Amino acid sequence: PGMSIYELMNKILLSMAHEQNMSFPSALSQDTHVLPDFHGNRSPVADPKSKGVICGLTLDTSEKHLALLYLATIQGIAYGTRHIVEHCNAHGHKIDTLLACGGLAKNSLYIQEHADIMGCPIILPRENENVLLGAAILGVVAAEKFDGVRDAMKALNAAGKVVRPSSDPRVKKYHDAKYQIFRSLYEQQLSHRSTMAQALH
Repeated sequence: PGMSIYELMNKILLSMAHEQNMSFPSALSQDTHVLPDFHGNRSPVADPKSKGVICGLTLDTSEKHLALLYLATIQGIAYGTRHIVEHCNAHGHKIDTLLACGGLAKNSLYIQEHADIMGCPIILPRENENVLLGAAILGVVAAEKFDGVRDAMKALNAAGKVVRPSSDPRVKKYHDAKYQIFRSLYEQQLSHRSTMAQALH
């Protein structure tokens, strides 16, 4: 009672990792890869025709298999974030820390996977109800307690917990390999698209 579906999935994954004597739970997804472009890709490739890809499906309909798809999807989202940050850094930016907020920031697995995949710390806000904080910021500005939104944000926002990437080199090696597969899923899709376009001309 009172457990969210995400907490249940996280619990199942930890149990599976323990049962299989895995040194880190991320490795459970070694045979499942997700390109989460189910509504196209906004960034960094800006391809509205991009489609989602799930590689490694079986006929298994168990809760454990659902948990694996959930894990692989979280990783796919994080690989997409890594792709964006790498693109930005290759074009003059120096992003080395991420800030996370909103409902997903409350999911410890989601945040830890992002930290591990990005290889950088993720800062969570001290205040975990961000919509309320935003409303409070707008309220104090409307009440003219601060000169503007930026000043109010400086006064009312604060960093909370910092989630750091795993120091285990196996985790980095694992995610580097899966990231290459993630990138190849899009490249394969472009190749398939080209092949079919030629077949239709």
